[in-house]
Amino acid sequence: MMGRTIFIDPGRCIGCQACVSACRECDSHRGKSMIHLDYTDEGSSVASLPTVCMHCEDPVAPCAEVCPADAILVTADGVVQQADTTRCIGCANCVNACPFGVPKIDLQAKLQMKCNLCYDRTAYGLAPMCATVCPTGALFYGTLEELQAERPGVQVADTFVFGESEVRTGVAMVVPAERVQWPVPGGLPVVEINGKDVRR
Repeated sequence: MMGRTIFIDPGRCIGCQACVSACRECDSHRGKSMIHLDYTDEGSSVASLPTVCMHCEDPVAPCAEVCPADAILVTADGVVQQADTTRCIGCANCVNACPFGVPKIDLQAKLQMKCNLCYDRTAYGLAPMCATVCPTGALFYGTLEELQAERPGVQVADTFVFGESEVRTGVAMVVPAERVQWPVPGGLPVVEINGKDVRR
């Protein structure tokens, strides 16, 4: 069973960007946000989705596996760290390997940057910055049991299919039990927007 992690609930996201602003406050990011806010049907809908690192568990962090400089480390508790600034060569292998499109390259700094689950906080039992400021609970930090106690009837997906590859993650997506296919195709859950199923 999952330990404490982030659960992303796309049905609750209102696109307020509070998570993006909070992420910029982290000292290690130097004013840059490591969370991306994606709009699922921009121009037709206000639906949005926060995208954080999914901290892949199986296979273990594709981004780390392809790093030629061993700059991306995975902690004993499964948190995939941002690239070590003393080792990263800015090659972008990690960007190409990530099935969720999370890592970004700072071209000026020649450095990979991504969410590290606010490890400076979560290692001490505190919630990540993004989850502490989310006004609707679209980003929930806790255990699966805590989530289901607060939101009866929800299920979570932590296994996603990309073609013939299956990826199990340490971060999960909240999905209504009657609307999900297992494992989730394409990396994101089936989400209902304006009465129709939308997959991104």
